[in-house]
Amino acid sequence: MRVEVTVARTTQLPDGAIVALVQELTKRINVQFPATDNTVSVRYSSAHNLTVFGAPKEEKERVSEILQETWESADDWFITD
Repeated sequence: MRVEVTVARTTQLPDGAIVALVQELTKRINVQFPATDNTVSVRYSSAHNLTVFGAPKEEKERVSEILQETWESADDWFITD
């Protein structure tokens, strides 16, 4: 499955946040879907969006939930120096 997340350019994220989000989201998706070859990308764009390729609707909904959980728990996994 390929997961693409876009973050609105107007959203100010700290340095390293995109890389950290890719790592954390990849980890969580691989735990939930270990039998599939998963690719996660995060980039800036004109709007927030989540696109999931190569998965049935139920899995797409679960990926959306995982993204929401990951975003809401950023204080736990994103550490700035």
